Amino acid sequence: MGSMQPIYSVSELTSAVRELLEGRIGEVWVEGEISNYRKQSSGHHYFTLKDDRSQIACVLFARSYAAQTKVVLADGMQVQAFGLVTVYEARGQYQLVIQLIQSKGQGLLQAKFEALKRKLQIEGLFSTDRKRALPKFPRRIALVTSPTGAAVQDMLKILRRRSPWLSILICPVRVQGDGAALEIADMIDFVSSQAARLKVEVMIVGRGGGSLEDLWEFNEEIVARSIFRSRIPVVSAVGHEIDYTIADFVADHRAPTPSAAAELVAPDVGALQADLNSRRSALGRLVRQALELRRLQLQRLSEGRYLREPRRLVIERQQRVDQLEMRLSEIWKTHIQKRRSQVERITALLSAFRPAQWLKAKRAELAGLEARLAWLANSRLEAYKNRVAELGNCLRLLGPAQTLDRGYSITLDANGTVIRSVEGLQAGDLLQTKVADGEISSVVAVAFGDGPESLGG
Repeated sequence: MGSMQPIYSVSELTSAVRELLEGRIGEVWVEGEISNYRKQSSGHHYFTLKDDRSQIACVLFARSYAAQTKVVLADGMQVQAFGLVTVYEARGQYQLVIQLIQSKGQGLLQAKFEALKRKLQIEGLFSTDRKRALPKFPRRIALVTSPTGAAVQDMLKILRRRSPWLSILICPVRVQGDGAALEIADMIDFVSSQAARLKVEVMIVGRGGGSLEDLWEFNEEIVARSIFRSRIPVVSAVGHEIDYTIADFVADHRAPTPSAAAELVAPDVGALQADLNSRRSALGRLVRQALELRRLQLQRLSEGRYLREPRRLVIERQQRVDQLEMRLSEIWKTHIQKRRSQVERITALLSAFRPAQWLKAKRAELAGLEARLAWLANSRLEAYKNRVAELGNCLRLLGPAQTLDRGYSITLDANGTVIRSVEGLQAGDLLQTKVADGEISSVVAVAFGDGPESLGG
């Protein structure tokens, strides 16, 4: 028995078909008639593209529609659409996701131009941030162009006239026909990779004018990406002033014509000579002004009294030195006197202070304070003792023992509570009466609730 065939789920099979369509077919141009057109509230467009034998479902998303020149879509309209063949997996239906659409008569080349331009712009190949400045005084440049066209002759003539010292490297390529785009791209890559060895500082890529078909090689993606990869600045010079190619957008600089590119790259020796002459004249004026200024200064010095009588200058300087010396001597004496006065004042202060005698007086003062402190402590302690004795006497006079000595007694119930009234006593209650020399036990015989006294026995 042979090996078992794999079993796919519906989702797996649909996904495999989608990958196969996108990988094998991918992006294509399709021409046909619109039918079943509808536009959703989201801005997306759905329709069927058909011919006399087949049809394919199409979707044009709002963002793709908004990014191009508006084409009013309607049933029965003949169009050319560029998009990706894929599968809408939710329905298992293959469809064309359109990126660019145009009426059938608009022209395929222009549509391809717009599609590639939008694609490269999104990738950042046109970004101004990456564009490089041209060298101000290049020594060697490369011309990537046809060696037999009028464009190369125009550029050579202008380059030799404007910059006779300039070394020119002609890099011959075909600029039209099958395979020309690949040839141009390969030459750009070669010059870029060998720029250091060839000592090439800038590259001009271009050709003379022509129709859109004639210039199409410079609209190919392979040429655009070679220009983008270049290690040296690239000037695009394709066609006439009104012609724009993809190479123009990618290059570091765009010249409207090959002749203009030569003028852009090569500094004009005549203008340089004129500028040099102007700078020479300005420098001459500055030198003459400086010389005149120095002459006037020399004249003033020669007319000065010091040059006429140099000894006088020496005498004045000597007098100045003597004055400074006397002033310095006075300052020094004043300073010394001031310091001497300070020392004498400090010495007198220390002499009057006499630290040993002061220490002795402070020790005597401390001894007196200690004696006074001891006397105060003893006096305060004696006063507290007397106060305690007085309080003790008061306690003894007011205490129960003194009361008993005076003939009074204290009667307690069985719980030891002092009896203060007959109220609450019952016949038979035990009582304990304390007198000065002992205690008397008794029992209540009769209780008088409201009488003046209770009889105990």
